[in-house]
Amino acid sequence: MQKYYFKGLDCPDCANKLEAELNKQSYVKAAQVSFNTNTLYLDCQDFSKALALIKRLEPEMVLLTEQAKEEQVLSPMPLVACIVLFVLSVGVLHFVTTPLLRDLSYIVLAGVYLFAGKDVFLGAFNGLKNKRFFDENTLMLSATIAAFCVGAYEESVSVMVFYSAGEFLQKLAIKRSKKSLQTLLDVAPNLAFIKREHGLEQVRPEELKIGDIVVVKVGEKVPTDGVVLSGESLLDQKPLTGESLPVNVRENSPILGGSINLKAVLEVKVSKTYSDSSVAKIVDLVSNAVSQKSQTEKFITTFAKYYTPAVFAIALAIATIPPLLGHGSFDEWIYRGLIALMVSCPCALVISIPLGYFGGVGAASRLGVLIKSVHTLETLIKVKNIAFDKTGTLSKGEFEVVDVVSQPNFSREDVLRFASCAQILSTHPIAKSIQKACQNLCEHQIEEFNEIGGMGVQAKCHANLIIAGNEQILHKYNIPHPCCSLEGTIVHVATNGEYVGYIVVADTLKEDAKECLQALKKEGLEHFCILSGDNEHATKSVAKSLDCTYNAGLLPEQKVVAFQDFKAKHRGLSAFIGDGINDAPTLAMADVGVGMGSASQVSKESADIVITNNALNSIVQVFKIAKKTRGIVVQNIVFALGIKAMFLILGVFGEASLWEAVFGDVGVTLIALANSMRTMRIK
Repeated sequence: MQKYYFKGLDCPDCANKLEAELNKQSYVKAAQVSFNTNTLYLDCQDFSKALALIKRLEPEMVLLTEQAKEEQVLSPMPLVACIVLFVLSVGVLHFVTTPLLRDLSYIVLAGVYLFAGKDVFLGAFNGLKNKRFFDENTLMLSATIAAFCVGAYEESVSVMVFYSAGEFLQKLAIKRSKKSLQTLLDVAPNLAFIKREHGLEQVRPEELKIGDIVVVKVGEKVPTDGVVLSGESLLDQKPLTGESLPVNVRENSPILGGSINLKAVLEVKVSKTYSDSSVAKIVDLVSNAVSQKSQTEKFITTFAKYYTPAVFAIALAIATIPPLLGHGSFDEWIYRGLIALMVSCPCALVISIPLGYFGGVGAASRLGVLIKSVHTLETLIKVKNIAFDKTGTLSKGEFEVVDVVSQPNFSREDVLRFASCAQILSTHPIAKSIQKACQNLCEHQIEEFNEIGGMGVQAKCHANLIIAGNEQILHKYNIPHPCCSLEGTIVHVATNGEYVGYIVVADTLKEDAKECLQALKKEGLEHFCILSGDNEHATKSVAKSLDCTYNAGLLPEQKVVAFQDFKAKHRGLSAFIGDGINDAPTLAMADVGVGMGSASQVSKESADIVITNNALNSIVQVFKIAKKTRGIVVQNIVFALGIKAMFLILGVFGEASLWEAVFGDVGVTLIALANSMRTMRIK
């Protein structure tokens, strides 16, 4: 699907209608119009036809291959001039009796009406041309013309002026909100300096290749993920992980693209191309999340499709039925019907609801939580149960070797040496602890390496075929071994089919694990479970300290079955939180899958939410954000529909005027928009 940027489209309802029209065409496979980020995702067989349709529906819309720079500042001067001329003209009509001045005032009012309503006239013309009979422009034009017909000249012009003022403020608010939202995506670096023989060469981050050496000066962003070759500095990673404290890095330290260098010059060796870097993934995840529509947004879009024509019919009924039945004059009831037209535009809902969800996704990203879809934000509200992986999720994943036991024909050093060979290419926390304990014991010449999910690893080093893992891997390869009754995390080691010995490693619980579960209970979650591939003793110990149920010694496929059983036992939706490669199947089938920051790439791709800072507290925060966002969206729906219903009733009983009805439309939209922006300020 090709991604385009656009400008010249400032109406979210128009964006929804354009998306619907594009998806109706036979030559369009899929189309998504994201008003909040000014992006169009288009997969079509005939781009020229699609472009022609866009030009016909939205003549002012321009497609771009790169994001447009800051658009021209909106000037309030034409609007101010209209308001001044309108006030002066009305003042003359009310306080001056000179015929010439009064006639001149009517001419000025007509000019003000035409100038203030130019966008309405153009929008109504395009709407009628494209068979869109019930948009806000057609309604506004119909109402003001009808007001002229019943002699409400001043009110007709005032409605157009006030509506124009409201539209200006609405555009200004949307412009500012988009600017705020864009800052969430501005973590991406825009330049890099490659070290060459002749000096530094400036390039775009997308041009970097693995192995390139880049120089990052103080105040610059790291262009892509890499490893520090020389220098020591502090990095600000808050835009990426939400962590406010700077991270100290030195030689051999891995660093993330998008981090800001605070202290000293660094030389960095590129380890990932820009497209695969952390910062590119963050930008893509946030952009893709807000380009998707929540169930509430889809409902409101469908609702607006039927709501506006229904209100138009109600207004027509109000204007004609009572006078036909002998209750008052046509002028009186037409005026009341016009009030119904004023409040019928659904812009307050169409604008504020997607903006609210965008703000929720943005607030989460600032805390180091990447939500892949706004639908996930809605689903979180219904989650009542959570299953956790243990190692690296609830526990620190920072294992230490506490004991080494060898067989009679081997020494303690042999066990460590073979284990080191087998684990050298693994990124599992247990493997890292063994590598740390085995430093400088041997040199490695790895010929083969295979990681077996839920069991361990197999490697060929110096012609020795080595396996290391839990007891299940010994059974898999039919390796005879003595019965081991020890309780704890055991890594068995064998070479060339002969059992060498085992290593005992220990892990510790994260400091905020208990606090996290207690906070989740306060947020309304009811049941917790640990699903671990670790042994019974280690898993039971953690489960007991956290007061939750558990299943231990699970292979990836067994973990899926255990999670399905957990879901079946409890009401409500269930989430799974994990980080290992063996967690990927469970993350994919969970109602909400949460991958921790240390997760493997496969797990991150399977997860619906990625916690980049690896903090359990962030899980609590994302539930709070989901509830807050949902609350604000519901507030907007109730407020907008309630105010519109109130003005409709007041209009029927003759207790509201046209200019008050304009507030029921534009004013409500502005208030709902301001309320939605609160989601971006969730702390």
